[in-house]
Amino acid sequence: MLLQRYTHNPGGALMQTPRPTSITASRLAPLHQLATNPLYRPRIAMWRWRRSSAPLGDEAVAIELPKVGGPVWVAWREGTLTRAEELEALCAWLGTRNGHNNDGVLAAAIERHLAAARDAAHVKKLNPRRRFRVFRNGPLIERATSNLDAAEAHLLSIAPVEYVLGQMPCLLRHVQCHLRPTDPRRQEFERIAGRIAIKDPDHPLLHSTKPVSVGEKLTVVEEERGKIVAITRGASSAALREHVRLRSFRNVVVVTSIFMAILAIGVAITGFFHPTMMPLCFAPEESGKATVVCPTAQSDPFIPVGGQPQPNVSIRDIDAVVAETAKPPDLIVVELVGLTAAAIATAAAIRRIRGSSERYGLPVSLAALKLPTGAVTACLGLLLMRGQFIPGLSALDTSAQILAWALVFGYAQQLFTRLVDQQGQTVLDNVRGADTPRTSSD
Repeated sequence: MLLQRYTHNPGGALMQTPRPTSITASRLAPLHQLATNPLYRPRIAMWRWRRSSAPLGDEAVAIELPKVGGPVWVAWREGTLTRAEELEALCAWLGTRNGHNNDGVLAAAIERHLAAARDAAHVKKLNPRRRFRVFRNGPLIERATSNLDAAEAHLLSIAPVEYVLGQMPCLLRHVQCHLRPTDPRRQEFERIAGRIAIKDPDHPLLHSTKPVSVGEKLTVVEEERGKIVAITRGASSAALREHVRLRSFRNVVVVTSIFMAILAIGVAITGFFHPTMMPLCFAPEESGKATVVCPTAQSDPFIPVGGQPQPNVSIRDIDAVVAETAKPPDLIVVELVGLTAAAIATAAAIRRIRGSSERYGLPVSLAALKLPTGAVTACLGLLLMRGQFIPGLSALDTSAQILAWALVFGYAQQLFTRLVDQQGQTVLDNVRGADTPRTSSD
């Protein structure tokens, strides 16, 4: 297919001109309306399409689409630019096949929505500007998604009925994924789909076997177009709310992870500058003699004050020996051991984490939460043992035993974070994809 532009020379003959004059993709009205519509007054060029099976005299409008834009450094922004370009090209293609007189308003609305989505993808500056606004990813995603959904709804409103009929299976799946079976909007959409003989695989017996002609299908779609557009827009809004809930839960997990990391760092710094404030030391006794055992050091045997004197063994106050034996790196070493155990637990938990196509990285946030939690639980577990909270485990004999229990307590964070993992998976399951339509049990 060759695209050439022809103009008339003064002698009346056709001559080819090399540079086309274009109209933008959002100009959707027919050619005679585009020339007179005061909404946007596009520049119009008449083109002739030369095809092997079409005469040279066929006329069409050449539409020059803008570039996709980018590349950009975030995945969802690339998807936004691609979807905006797709909708814009689709609008331009459908505009040459639709003769409605009131499409100019919706065409201009589609143009504004797509421009807003592209602005979000390119991280346009705030209007009005705010001096302190660092975390903009969530609002930008919502702006891009909502504007693309609105543009798609407008597109269904102005598209030819044949196009809407072809989209009905996809729209049915979209509605079933994001609206509950008891929602009257979903029930109405399924009724419309049944009238045009689109079978629901979940309820194959609910559809009659009576054949429906293409003309009858087109009539039904044209009659129910308003409902189709409204219900589809409602399903898109429900999908956006699901993503908002997912982002809110992700933010809670991230803030908790940051808080736990700050807490772990604070405990390590406190133990480094004040080793006796939270000593993780034990004093096992044997044959009347005691030994102070800390994570990185161990004292000589001594007799506690009030004990029976023995030859060549000094009598000392146990608190003084603890102050001498406790070292600044003790808490740091214990937290590193707990952190290592938590990393092992995280690696083991990956096999139970199902991947997600969502853009918020919730599985990564859940995995990151385990690391500082393991460091903190290692310290807290040893403090509980030192306070004789666990009967029979109040006196560890060697530094190796202390570090071994730190490893156990660091891994034991899985008992707490597993509940968070389950809640996170529930939230992810509520963000419906093409493979997870809502059922009556949801």
